[in-house]
Amino acid sequence: MAGFEDRKKAQESKFAHDQELVFKATARRNKLLGLWAAAKMGLSDAEAADYAASVVKADFEEAGDDDVFRKVKADLDAKGAGLSDHQIRREMDELMQTAIEQVKAG
Repeated sequence: MAGFEDRKKAQESKFAHDQELVFKATARRNKLLGLWAAAKMGLSDAEAADYAASVVKADFEEAGDDDVFRKVKADLDAKGAGLSDHQIRREMDELMQTAIEQVKAG
């Protein structure tokens, strides 16, 4: 029975670790996305840092990525950046992979 409890605790620990990784990677991805969008909008370095922070905060509005996508899309459209939904979502996907690698690397 002790073996079962050990496996159960190990699985719970792995799940918690995986969830923490996803949370950190998502926050990192949102920051990177904010910096990417800021560059497309021609913002200064200081403005870009503030904008990236606002993108990270936007993720807390609802579950999933749609809140972040809507914010970035609306802001890019307002600046006339002319990027399609597909381009933004593709960048989000690519930046998520980058963020996962960065978080795993420490």
